[in-house]
Amino acid sequence: MLKLSLPNISETAIAAVAEVLRSGKLVHGQECEAFELEIADYLGCSNVVLVSSGTAALHIALLALNIGPGDAVIVPDFTFPATANVVAMTGARPVIVDVDQGTYTLNINQLEQAVRNWSGPERLRAVMPVHEFGCVANMPEINRIAKEHGLLVVEDAACALGASLEDRMAGTMGDAGCFSFHPRKTLTTGEGGAIATDNADLAVRMRRLRNHGMERTEEGMRFFEPATNYRLTNFQAALGRAQLPLLDSWIRQRTLLVKAYARLLAPLHEKRLLRLPDMIPGHSWQTFMVVLADLYDRDELIAKLREEGIETNLGAQSISGIGIYGAPATHSGQGSILHTQGLALPLFERMTISDVEHVATKIASVMRG
Repeated sequence: MLKLSLPNISETAIAAVAEVLRSGKLVHGQECEAFELEIADYLGCSNVVLVSSGTAALHIALLALNIGPGDAVIVPDFTFPATANVVAMTGARPVIVDVDQGTYTLNINQLEQAVRNWSGPERLRAVMPVHEFGCVANMPEINRIAKEHGLLVVEDAACALGASLEDRMAGTMGDAGCFSFHPRKTLTTGEGGAIATDNADLAVRMRRLRNHGMERTEEGMRFFEPATNYRLTNFQAALGRAQLPLLDSWIRQRTLLVKAYARLLAPLHEKRLLRLPDMIPGHSWQTFMVVLADLYDRDELIAKLREEGIETNLGAQSISGIGIYGAPATHSGQGSILHTQGLALPLFERMTISDVEHVATKIASVMRG
């Protein structure tokens, strides 16, 4: 079976984890602190705070920015539900705005419309753009709208470590940027996540919030506020540190594979049997998703490709379609189309061009019936 994705764990990475396990120093420690500095240097930001998952990163970022009951936060209609879940978990209201059909990221016209026409009882406090599958959202325009209306910006860069836009790294263009190290991500620590920020005071509070509200002072450990335990372990950090120097080369290989997909699937795109994603510079290609024409049943194609030994899947969910977050503020239907017709294809850096050719051939075959 050609898998949808495969973690890239080398023997060197395994040895680094084993060394930490043998040391007995398993909770947050030196490996975590070194990993934070290395990620900050990679991203070009001043502070990185490691946490236990991408969801934890989003949750802590909102809490540290004092998002809570009586507030509203804009989220895109096509993303993993964690994006909306964390808003609801703070007591705030997720406000759903539709996305572009080619980038799968926030539609700027609809974002501006939602902000200008906001009349809800809550105070609109923030916008949370998602860099879907590693495609950086239109951050210059998002930041312009946010600045004009006094909104905070929290980047959901769960899929986008290593992605960039105009020489800025994903996750460094808002008030905070949140990453995931889940096994589906290019760099993985099993579970895990991180928050990037250039706000030193915000970073201090984030570190406190991930660790029971505690902070070390001259008088010893002091509890400042109620909080949770979102710490990353030392051995997970060792796993991530072993992969970080290889990340850019992995992204380059993924980009080559995506270009091969685009070339081989172009005839189906031209016949409007499927739609290819926009090839945006700086994309990190955590996932490669095409959009099938309405005449195809996506789940039926997934089953047929599985019979051919190829694992595929849906890309992400329509937040409005889930039905638990209220009606969307804007709705052109793109989120729903991407949810029902999006088909994620195998993509990981150890694939070969021959693998891509095999997938493209089988897709063309099953689409012909």
